[in-house]
Amino acid sequence: MPNTLSTKILTIQQAQQWAARAHRKSLQIVATNGCFDILHFGHVSYLQRAKQLGHLLAIGLNSDISIRALKGPSRPLVPEKQRAAVLAALECVDAVVIFRQPRAHRFFTAVHPDIYVKAGDYRLDTLDPGERELLQSIGTKFKFLPFVRGFSTTGLIEKIKAANSL
Repeated sequence: MPNTLSTKILTIQQAQQWAARAHRKSLQIVATNGCFDILHFGHVSYLQRAKQLGHLLAIGLNSDISIRALKGPSRPLVPEKQRAAVLAALECVDAVVIFRQPRAHRFFTAVHPDIYVKAGDYRLDTLDPGERELLQSIGTKFKFLPFVRGFSTTGLIEKIKAANSL
């Protein structure tokens, strides 16, 4: 399994091979996805808790294009390759896969996670219906971790804007 920065950042095709090797070894893959635009304590705490649910943690990372489609033209603040490198540098992260589409279908199909994790500000009924149905069809279990209050990328951006106006 990947353990260095350069080998943790995978293409969709590499992720499919990585996941197949993991499943052959009966290793449980935990997956999550998101933008991770400005990595903060809430993210790191969440990812560390997610890793504890299985053997390997794979992150589907929204590309710059998909973030602009979801959050508008001023985002992301940090380019995708840099966001991927920061995530890959975390000990709890085993694989990072950048996906270009607005939704993580290709990532989920490639990684075939045993467990899908989201923060507690999500619920099963608030997940994207297509993603939820895909994950259910492959037998993925859902786990929602408690949300770490007071930490959000949007909140950090607002603090930075407020500080600049002083």
